[in-house]
Amino acid sequence: MMQKNIFIGREAEQEILQEALDSHEAEMVAVIGRRRVGKTFLIKEFYKEKLVFKVTGLQDGPLEEQLENFAYEITKAAKSRLPISTPRKWLHAFMLLIDFLEGLDFTEKKVVFLDELSWLSTHKSGFLRALGFFWNSWAVNQNIVVVICGSAASWMIQKVVNNRGGLHNRITRRIFLKPFTLAETKKYLESRHIHFKHFQIVQLYMTFGGVPHYLKEIKAGKSAVQNIDAICFAKTGLLKDEFDRLYPSLFDHAEQHIAVIRALAKSRQGMTRQQIIKATKLPENGATTRILDELVQSDFVSMYYPLGKKKKGILYRLTDEYSLFYLHFMENKKQEVGSTWQHLSQTQAYKIWCGYAYENLCFKHLPQIKKALSIAGVYSVAASFYKKGTPTAPGAQIDLLLDRNDKTINVFEVKFHTKEFTVSKDYAQQLQRKLDVFEETTKTRKQLFLTLITTFGLKHNQHSLGLVEQVLTFEDLFEE
Repeated sequence: MMQKNIFIGREAEQEILQEALDSHEAEMVAVIGRRRVGKTFLIKEFYKEKLVFKVTGLQDGPLEEQLENFAYEITKAAKSRLPISTPRKWLHAFMLLIDFLEGLDFTEKKVVFLDELSWLSTHKSGFLRALGFFWNSWAVNQNIVVVICGSAASWMIQKVVNNRGGLHNRITRRIFLKPFTLAETKKYLESRHIHFKHFQIVQLYMTFGGVPHYLKEIKAGKSAVQNIDAICFAKTGLLKDEFDRLYPSLFDHAEQHIAVIRALAKSRQGMTRQQIIKATKLPENGATTRILDELVQSDFVSMYYPLGKKKKGILYRLTDEYSLFYLHFMENKKQEVGSTWQHLSQTQAYKIWCGYAYENLCFKHLPQIKKALSIAGVYSVAASFYKKGTPTAPGAQIDLLLDRNDKTINVFEVKFHTKEFTVSKDYAQQLQRKLDVFEETTKTRKQLFLTLITTFGLKHNQHSLGLVEQVLTFEDLFEE
């Protein structure tokens, strides 16, 4: 059994990795997840005692450099005094790897780790075909785990998981590694001797998300505001120019993906495919579908299905915290110095961003919300609702619903506030009108529960009584 106490969370992923190690067959494990989420750390640390060969693709590296790097890693692994000659093509490279591995004792299972597969597999290089040869002609009959890993999630799914060639159906286990939850973020910070109140962690999460590589920049002794200033706005801040590198590292022709991200950053309610096409001038064809799929699979964008429908009317919403923060605050502040965020966090733009970012945070913690509502065991489907208003009839938009199997629908209203939230008479009328439009349009016979998720709770008054059925706070989102 591996030493696991160095990990925060990742229990399910560790079980999969351990099962691959314990099985009596060769295993090919695909690990997929967005950039900076901790894929490489997980594999290297979990398998470090069994890892006999590791190679990482070179970003934008041509075929010759990738092969040179591969040969260098074999030389290191073999502890050869003389460098191994660079192979001419990938088939020869994997033959070299087989020669090296056949010299090892496979009484105990060994691990081979191929990291950043999309960078290794340059255009028309034959990499995937050669990997298929390696697996089918040799590895499948060995006591081995081959781990393949990639940050370009859509590429991994399309080219490897759904491969129709030599790798077809060869992957035995899959891991989709997600960013930390709020609870895991708290544990991660505490493991680094950083002890924040929950509200400070919420502020940091709304800026960085649960991406470990970003969170490791947080320093003890500084407030959330001070940390954001140092990491995002200081000249040496890790995230000062991260946006310019992030999308090109994952996608070909990334300017189209960035155009979609920019359009979604301007829409708090999310956008339909047609609205995105209109805003970005992207073509009305399969290329746009591919771009949207890639952004969803890579965890930058989330899809919300309209209630009772599958595809028509799907809303796309920017849910990558850093991208949203960058486009709202950082892009035009590159030349500013000093306490930039301390100043910006007092503006009206900050309040608007907080509302959107807090909604995203809640949407990403639906299991915790269900637990807090004591419906964790009830089957439910998350959905959205939209009805366009007319001169004679009001419209309504509900960003999040939970349509439950127990004849109930939770209608969520999310509010970020720095103190207890108070429902005014006008706001109560808006909420009641929204419920009425929803009930009339859907003809639902299910019980509706208006569920308020705030930061510091609700101050009950005559306008909230009988209207708001349930109240949650950010404290509920910190549940395991």
